[in-house]
Amino acid sequence: MIRDQETLNILLDSIRRFVREQLVPHEQQVADTDEIPPALVARMRELGLFGLSIPEQYGGLGLTMEEEVLAAFEIARTSPAFRSLFGTNNGIGSQGILIDGTEDQKNTWLPRMASGEVVGSFALTEPGYGSDAGSLATSAVRDGDHYIINGTKRYITNAPEAGVFTVMARTDGTRKGPSGVSAFIVERNTPGISLGKNDKKMGQQGAHTCDVIFENCRVPATSIIGRKEGQGFKTAMKVLDKGRLHISAICVGVAERMLDDALRYAMQRQQFGQPIAEFQLIQAMLADSKAEIYAARSMVLDAARRRDNREDISTEASCCKLFASEMCGRVADRAVQIHGGAGYMSEYAAERFYRDVRLFRIYEGTSQIQQLVIARNMIKAAEA
Repeated sequence: MIRDQETLNILLDSIRRFVREQLVPHEQQVADTDEIPPALVARMRELGLFGLSIPEQYGGLGLTMEEEVLAAFEIARTSPAFRSLFGTNNGIGSQGILIDGTEDQKNTWLPRMASGEVVGSFALTEPGYGSDAGSLATSAVRDGDHYIINGTKRYITNAPEAGVFTVMARTDGTRKGPSGVSAFIVERNTPGISLGKNDKKMGQQGAHTCDVIFENCRVPATSIIGRKEGQGFKTAMKVLDKGRLHISAICVGVAERMLDDALRYAMQRQQFGQPIAEFQLIQAMLADSKAEIYAARSMVLDAARRRDNREDISTEASCCKLFASEMCGRVADRAVQIHGGAGYMSEYAAERFYRDVRLFRIYEGTSQIQQLVIARNMIKAAEA
């Protein structure tokens, strides 16, 4: 749903110029240093990128799902590391509080996330549990008006920069599975929290992850999202559809960038007296990429509009995430192939993007998890 096309066009044009004129020229610097320059972070705040999906009453832009994916298409036409910094503030870092939090929790944290003053981080994955999030081992034991949290979270995006964590912990050790899990809002400076060293990753340098360790971390009972025990896993599931659509849109935008680069290279690179773009097998890779990107873009827009219409899009969101992330990987592979030997060299963006986009098939639910969600939803619908 697009509320005001003219206003949206102004926002998209501002993002487009920011990406083209400021982010793209700094891609290699960020890859080499593993740091995003503070001046670029400040500009992200000015543009409102930390609050794209946070309602206007809390200081954000309050974009609808369709508007958000259109913005994501533009944001993604550069290194994914840039988006990662503000992505959690618009996704799982804020949406759980927005959907199930109390008014006090919303008023305390959402304005600070929307402005970029605070970076939010979502602490769910553990050393022994990833896709089976309902079996997590981190515990939160009641002690008067507080809970004491113990456990380790792994691969936590933006943990090194985070000012607040949404922590999933088991509050009822007698109940197995997701029903005993609660979601806590925990400030970074709370005693008992420590961070592991930054992970050294295959790609997406500039986007940081690390372990978050809780050792007798004492938090107020009022820090449970919604102040209700046992609702944490349900809260996480509520925000997943939105997160999967957002990542799907990012996959589309990155794929479009990679295809543009590949096409430009193919039109300039000469072999046998002519541009390699004139060769039919090169054209086949270009055409296949274009068709798959178009299909993914159409899927994402359709699912976003359905979500804005308050339809249940669990199946559609997983379809988008599965297809778009796998598509993005295929486009990356073709982009390297079109570049030939140059595509294996770090001086060309194709090599970096090839590594960067591999993660899309893993986080926000692996491709295999999406297949399970889709099939189980199909079976459930058939049995109804």
